[in-house]
Amino acid sequence: MSTARPPESPAQRPAPPDWPRISSALFYRDAAAAIDWLERAFGFETRLRVEDGAGGIVHSELTMGEGVIMVGSDAAAGRRGGEPWRSPRAVGGANTQSLMVFVDDVDAHCARARAAGAAVAVEPHAKDYGEHADRSYAALDPEGHRWWFAQRLRNGPAHKE
Repeated sequence: MSTARPPESPAQRPAPPDWPRISSALFYRDAAAAIDWLERAFGFETRLRVEDGAGGIVHSELTMGEGVIMVGSDAAAGRRGGEPWRSPRAVGGANTQSLMVFVDDVDAHCARARAAGAAVAVEPHAKDYGEHADRSYAALDPEGHRWWFAQRLRNGPAHKE
């Protein structure tokens, strides 16, 4: 019987400092305007912004709490890994992902987003998932990315604070 330990799973190693284990990248036709809007409407803060010299954003990092998203220009992104990167607006509004962000007060957050011009697709509402309950809403940003914002109302036994 072998006593050798299996190799450590990559998911068990710590993420880099100041990075969550999972992050998402979003691409916009006008990434500079999108970054400004995401700060104003949703409360993100920009910690890094790399421009390409022609007004495009090659890379940026926006934070909210411990979360990080990356935002770039779809034209500046080109064909990394062989795939084109495009905003939903650039492909007729098609959306293949949505992002979920937990906030402290979903109703206040929705009001802030609406005041900044967010299209609220689903009004704030409570949903009981059995083990936990959330209050959430969905909004579209100016280029059509769908965002869900949620506030935890109740944690179940598997989700203790």
